[in-house]
Amino acid sequence: MIEINKEKCIGCGACVKDCPGKALELKDKKAEYIRKCIQCGHCVAICPVNAVSIPDYDMAEVEEFDKDSFVLDPGTYLHAVKFRRSIRQFRGASVEQEKLERILSAGRYTATAKNEQGCRFTLIQKELAEFKELFWKELPGILDVLEEEAPLYARVFRSFYKKHQENPKEDSFFFNTPAFLVITAKNVLDAGLAAANIENMAVAEGAGVLYSGYTRAVIDASKTLREWLGIGSRTVACCMLIGYPAVSYKRTAPRKQGNIVIR
Repeated sequence: MIEINKEKCIGCGACVKDCPGKALELKDKKAEYIRKCIQCGHCVAICPVNAVSIPDYDMAEVEEFDKDSFVLDPGTYLHAVKFRRSIRQFRGASVEQEKLERILSAGRYTATAKNEQGCRFTLIQKELAEFKELFWKELPGILDVLEEEAPLYARVFRSFYKKHQENPKEDSFFFNTPAFLVITAKNVLDAGLAAANIENMAVAEGAGVLYSGYTRAVIDASKTLREWLGIGSRTVACCMLIGYPAVSYKRTAPRKQGNIVIR
């Protein structure tokens, strides 16, 4: 439900023109909510006099635009994208709570198809040791399943398991990460977009990330791990390791030429 403060509304029509669902119209020179919408918030964001609200959401989170703090320098942003690395060596130190909240907020605020906001972010930090113990305990049984469904994964994971059995410090799944994130979603693209923003925010906080297709495959095949995570039958779209890198990179890495086609 959208609410419009008629005393504040100046009838400019900006919200009506920008509404993707045509859920608003002007009546008697005032904006009016006329049909159910997806609550995308465009009307809230565009109103010049702050006359629109969505009571179902926390309106205290709404911030006024400030050019100095809201706009990224293009050159700086591209440098950040080029410099990011997939981290496979973590220091193990916990990421501070306030930083984690900002990192996850970058995912929560990511655009979703039809504004469904259907991504769910399950972060494990305090209980990570318990989860990892269960993960390794479940792995042998999962390997039997993967032998049929994904033999390549099964072969690789068996080598990981053997090394871990010989030396528990050999962990090719978690790499000493202090935090593990599971993103579930109906729309996998929504989860991917959220994950990208989460990674960029993690880097901005001085941390690093590894997208882990390996852990996603294991969790996807394990009812026990799903139950422990509380995700039920939801689609596991992405798993991420988050923590402070134990390595320091000195420069960006090269990429292939010719992967961009402009016509």
